[in-house]
Amino acid sequence: MLAKIKNIAYVIFRVLLGILFIFGGYAHFTKTEFYLNAMPSYLPFHEFIVYSSGIIEILLGLLLMIPKTSQKAAIGIIILLIAIFPANINMYLNHQDFEGMSETALLIRLPIQLVLIAWAYVYTRKRI
Repeated sequence: MLAKIKNIAYVIFRVLLGILFIFGGYAHFTKTEFYLNAMPSYLPFHEFIVYSSGIIEILLGLLLMIPKTSQKAAIGIIILLIAIFPANINMYLNHQDFEGMSETALLIRLPIQLVLIAWAYVYTRKRI
């Protein structure tokens, strides 16, 4: 019985993480200015990066929900989260008006990235 509950929770949380990334990716198209403001100035092609990372987030979210592709998608999510971490640091260090987010909220976003990485890591291992 406990194994069945663990399996159900495993699937539910995998789908929830997938949905989180789908909505996050979609936000790149509806709140583009927010993401453009987060971009470190040393990176080129800000709009291209914002839109392409949105597409990647949506694809990884969808692929995470498919059992056959969930392991690779989880690895992709971890790589993506590491890749976008400098943007979150930039948001905190160069605190601007990120849609009313306080400096504290921007700081809290940093360890949340680590939680998301750990959450995705759960799905990188083969399920028995």
